Amino acid sequence: MLSRRDFMQAAFATSAIVGVSGFGKWAQLAAQQRLTQEQLLDFETTGNVTLIHFTDCHAQLKPVWFREPSVNLGVGEVAGKPPHISGEEFLSAYGIRSGSPEAYALSSEDFVSLAREYGRLGGMDRVATVVKSIRADRPDALFLDGGDTWQGSLTALRTRGQDMVNIMNAMAPDAMTSHWEFTYGIERVTEIVDALPFPFLGANIFDNEWNEPAYESHAMFERGGVKIAVIGQAFPYLPIANPRWMFPNLSFGIREERMREVVDEVRAEGAELVVLLSHNGFDVDRKMARQVDGIDVILCGHTHDALPEPVKVGNTLLIASGSHSKFVSRLDLDVRDGGVKGFNYRLIPIFADVIAPDPEMTALVGAERAPFEAELEEVIGTTNSLLYRRGNFNGTWDDLICQALLEEREADIALSPGFRWGPSLLPGDRITREDIHAATAMTYPNAYRSEMTGELLHTILEDVADNLFNPDPYYQQGGDMVRVGGMGYTIDVSKPIGSRITDMTLLRTGEPIDPAKTYVVSGWASVNEDTEGPPIYDLVERYVARKGTIDIAPNTAVRTVG
Repeated sequence: MLSRRDFMQAAFATSAIVGVSGFGKWAQLAAQQRLTQEQLLDFETTGNVTLIHFTDCHAQLKPVWFREPSVNLGVGEVAGKPPHISGEEFLSAYGIRSGSPEAYALSSEDFVSLAREYGRLGGMDRVATVVKSIRADRPDALFLDGGDTWQGSLTALRTRGQDMVNIMNAMAPDAMTSHWEFTYGIERVTEIVDALPFPFLGANIFDNEWNEPAYESHAMFERGGVKIAVIGQAFPYLPIANPRWMFPNLSFGIREERMREVVDEVRAEGAELVVLLSHNGFDVDRKMARQVDGIDVILCGHTHDALPEPVKVGNTLLIASGSHSKFVSRLDLDVRDGGVKGFNYRLIPIFADVIAPDPEMTALVGAERAPFEAELEEVIGTTNSLLYRRGNFNGTWDDLICQALLEEREADIALSPGFRWGPSLLPGDRITREDIHAATAMTYPNAYRSEMTGELLHTILEDVADNLFNPDPYYQQGGDMVRVGGMGYTIDVSKPIGSRITDMTLLRTGEPIDPAKTYVVSGWASVNEDTEGPPIYDLVERYVARKGTIDIAPNTAVRTVG
């Protein structure tokens, strides 16, 4: 098992950079079983540059429960390396004591009881308090938004992202990048971006018609006497993972050579510190750090990983700041004599019962939610089960969605996409309309019903598995494994594409899936234009209302080997 000492030695052995983090102090607080705002925000200001990183909030304005994954497998050279460790292994690797506040914030272990003890995390008014505190200490700190900000809630869907735009404008980030933002369609994105008071960066986004950059690649800042370049990298696989027809004239991609050119360009402009504000996903960023010289810091997004220590690749620091407003990262850097000489880092957990809400942001959040308050609060049912989404192969929220698809659409098999976004609910919680939308709110929500052969189903599962488990991170297109209802299978993640999925079984009969036979399949979030069917949030609401109380049995339909 990877010890924290071994991990730290491996992470920093090749570096001349001297760095520390606030993790040890946080662990001490955990051992004392007490937390205060002052302690959470306590930080030894270091060097001359401060970066504040916030990413993947998915439009969550209020504090939430959010269970971290119990399964987060890595393949190839990243197997067993952060962030591909979870549960007890994660706690052991970082020296985190079971039952402590950071064990609750960073892992799935004993989640329900610890959630009841330590409360919800996040909330934009608490995030505002943290950001303001850092800025009070370091007034010229750079605040950077890693994207997936405008999508993921009922209010964001109803306002086409405007509620989050208003909130973030009040937070005043210095730059942002993107992913789900583009699922509002190019006209809406253009409307918002044209009015933003800060740069919307995407070095890898090109206009297909003119074959030229569609957005600013980078922004230059002078902070702490240091010239800083912030380069933006949008999610590379937007036209594959999301509907291409929503932004038909744009192309994305990793574009490693383009990144190399932009890094060289900003260095030629005098940048002393190069920061990549990325929505690549952690493993893609790790490879890019090896492949592209000259990047000092990568602020990672997309894969929702939360790591209490930076991961170091060569001379590049990788920072993973979690999701759903659970964390804010503070990174202080000592930049001089042509490079980074030291750093101090803190992954700040936003414990909603500890950090006081900022009054101005509380008022703004209330104003954004007010037109929808009655709708948001309407109780649809109750859950006896923990509802969560994260995990490579299944989550109880998607088990619920799949069951709704099977029954409401009278299907043999249900498919639910492996989205990472969506807060959790504890056993005994009421299920409100807001909760259902927090797991389903999107702009292409139609729940289709179609016929597929067993051969096609196998092909779909193999393709998705390769998106997740291809040994080359540049071929990993994001998300977790598609969730299935009414069907089981075995997966060997160590196998090549075409050989990972075996033992496909129709659960209601126990019979093997016949490649030549046709099955009725229902799913949602199809990237095809003009998909017909009821919106998934309405379908799930009808199902929950009909059932009244939700009980989700443990999912044993997917078996992992290898």
